[in-house]
Amino acid sequence: MSSSDIFTGETIGTAVLILLGGGVCAAVTLKRSKAQGAGWLAITFGWGFAVLAGAYIGTKSGAHLNPAVTLGLAIDGAVKWSDVPLYIGSQLLGAMIGATLVWLAYYGQFKAHLTDPEIVGSLNPHEGMVDQTAEPQAGPVLGIFSTGPEVRNAVQNLVTEIIATAALVLFILTMGLTKGLATSGTGTLMVAFVVVGIGLSLGGPTGYAINPARDLGPRIVHALLPLPNKGGSDWSYAWVPVVGPLIGAALAAGIHKLAF
Repeated sequence: MSSSDIFTGETIGTAVLILLGGGVCAAVTLKRSKAQGAGWLAITFGWGFAVLAGAYIGTKSGAHLNPAVTLGLAIDGAVKWSDVPLYIGSQLLGAMIGATLVWLAYYGQFKAHLTDPEIVGSLNPHEGMVDQTAEPQAGPVLGIFSTGPEVRNAVQNLVTEIIATAALVLFILTMGLTKGLATSGTGTLMVAFVVVGIGLSLGGPTGYAINPARDLGPRIVHALLPLPNKGGSDWSYAWVPVVGPLIGAALAAGIHKLAF
């Protein structure tokens, strides 16, 4: 696999992943959106379909779309360590592009939401995907871009991300036990459904980042975009959805090596 294949596949695939995943969060959160208030089921299935679309588009690179997946595959010996920086850099770039596209697609809704006196005046601290009573440093639309916990406890939040990511990466690694499944369209569909399942089962505490690029790239974009009254990007929490998934991926790869 060439460097250009890795860069193209991971950048475009991750951009589509974030465009559709962040897009469903914007649709559910923002005022003047037809899907406002659609709820957690819409978000979990929206992210599942986002994974499906991004993975099919990123086929030429192996469609990791996630530094945690790349790390797990590298530890397991399926990816060369020399390719890891290019994978992760491409994923982060793609995530930032995808988040920017979400802003462009919902430009009017962002403006309407962030200039609404009820939002600006913080009359409803629970408005949006990130509860500002739990995260006073989080702006009212930060949850469209990145994740945040409902109960702010760094140890618990880290453990939740470790467990959820370990489940995802272990599933991806064990797909190789069934000949041809990991490289088939059925395998990609199964991963998408597992992401839906993780969101439904383990997404409640932290919003299930399970992907460092998915959280860090859009959080950077949130910090940079000229959004009125956007509030903070909650950088004090930003390490959790990066470190947790990487630890979870390493654990999954270790279990795979020992048990399979």
